[in-house]
Amino acid sequence: MAESNFKQTVEEKAMGLLEPIVAGEGLELVDLEFVREREGWVLRLFIDKPGGRVGLEECSQVSRAVDPALDVEDIIPHEYNLEVSSPGVNRPLKKQSHYERVKGQKVKVKTYGPIGDPPRKNFTGMLAEVSGEEIAVEVEGAGRFRIPFKDIAKANLEFEF
Repeated sequence: MAESNFKQTVEEKAMGLLEPIVAGEGLELVDLEFVREREGWVLRLFIDKPGGRVGLEECSQVSRAVDPALDVEDIIPHEYNLEVSSPGVNRPLKKQSHYERVKGQKVKVKTYGPIGDPPRKNFTGMLAEVSGEEIAVEVEGAGRFRIPFKDIAKANLEFEF
């Protein structure tokens, strides 16, 4: 299996396995990634809680909760490190609920292909709308762009200091 397929399969299986466990701890599994770094493979979980402010205590709690399930299910057939952290201020936006939570705030969205007139793939602006099928981003000086969820390659909150 090619490395990218293996990585994707591990991420999908891990998300399905760990999302309910993290929810059972009263937290949300926002995202995860399985990456090869200099020290070896890392399964990195990004967790959040209502009101934000995830600390070391929550990260340790989730690590203890998911570790036995990962051992039993054995979805990663080699050594790896488990890391649990907060999604940070520029948190990724993956689910519709993530977009709804940051409506009215500045976001950065990249699409798989060009959208709009004139066509573009990068949108930074205020998240104006969220519907079942798409979002609308108000880009200063360029107008409002409707972006279908299926066309979003990557999106995150753009925290302004």
